[in-house]
Amino acid sequence: MGGSESTGRKVSFGMDEEERVRVLRGVRLSDEVVNRMKDSNLPSKDQSTSAASGTTSGPTTFPSKAGPSASHSASTSKDGVHKPTATGVGHQYAEEDLYRRYEKEQALIQEELARLAKREREAAHERLSSSVLREKNITSQERRKAEHLAKELEQKEAELQRLNTFYREQLNSIEKKNLEIYKLTAEQFHTAASNAELRVKQRSYDPVCMDLQSNILKCYAENKQERLNCSDLAKEYGKCVSAAQKNLLFNHG
Repeated sequence: MGGSESTGRKVSFGMDEEERVRVLRGVRLSDEVVNRMKDSNLPSKDQSTSAASGTTSGPTTFPSKAGPSASHSASTSKDGVHKPTATGVGHQYAEEDLYRRYEKEQALIQEELARLAKREREAAHERLSSSVLREKNITSQERRKAEHLAKELEQKEAELQRLNTFYREQLNSIEKKNLEIYKLTAEQFHTAASNAELRVKQRSYDPVCMDLQSNILKCYAENKQERLNCSDLAKEYGKCVSAAQKNLLFNHG
């Protein structure tokens, strides 16, 4: 049994010694069908009565499907009328009863097979419907999920664009402020430098003790081996320089 179609079943029958159908292979019969088949094997009271009367009554007409056995078992009267014997009537009745039971069992089996086929078709249709419905639900869920993800992506892209614009504005503002601070600092530096130049005056100094300095240099040149001879000049030069420093501090103090 597949997804939407049911494969055919192979059914075989088993016959007993009385040529009655006993075993049905390939299909599982329900208890109801088995009971009905059992009931069909039991002869009814009307059949028993008719069988008993057939052995004692006069001529009886049987269906043609009983076969030529009835003609062979009948005797011929003096006036040419065929009269069935008791043995022929019983054998013919047994064959007819067996055939009727066989047909009834066949009808029950066909009914059971039809019921099973219908059940299989309904089950296959139900599975197919469930599968189609499940596929539709899955497709619908995937579509809703895709739409939701697309909306989230659009929202994230919009948020990133907003943040990009915000940070660009902040960066431009910071660069502008830094430029203003740099210009202000440079201007303040130049102003302070100009004020410092105005406050600091250039001063020129004349050499002091030039005569003593020349005499000392000349003495050192003449007395390279005996420089102690120039010690008196050196002392006088030191006194002259000290006096000049005192005068400078006093004048510019």
